[in-house]
Amino acid sequence: MKRPKWQLEGNEPDYRFSLANERTFLAWLRTALAMVAAGVLLQQLSPHAMSRGVHLMAIGLAVLGGAMAAVAYVRWRANEIAMRHSRPLAPGGLIAALAAMGVAVALAFGLFIAISSH
Repeated sequence: MKRPKWQLEGNEPDYRFSLANERTFLAWLRTALAMVAAGVLLQQLSPHAMSRGVHLMAIGLAVLGGAMAAVAYVRWRANEIAMRHSRPLAPGGLIAALAAMGVAVALAFGLFIAISSH
């Protein structure tokens, strides 16, 4: 398999750091997949409660999972490039946005549960 151009630039990083970066990437992907699965589960196991709110929460979880997967790749690649060029690792600006999305989904769940229980 042909390696991307950025993997041929700079110096090969210490494999331990590269593998740690990969493990972090895979942890992000696991979490992203769990978010998508939670959205599917919510959609499939709540047919009697398929109100607009439940539908929107399922979509929100799927979108959050997709965003996490995209951010995971961007961060993994940025960290690999930084290590190859002996630069500091990039700050995690997108992590705050993902955390805000997670809080929004959690608040939506809480609000829906509070409203539907009355």
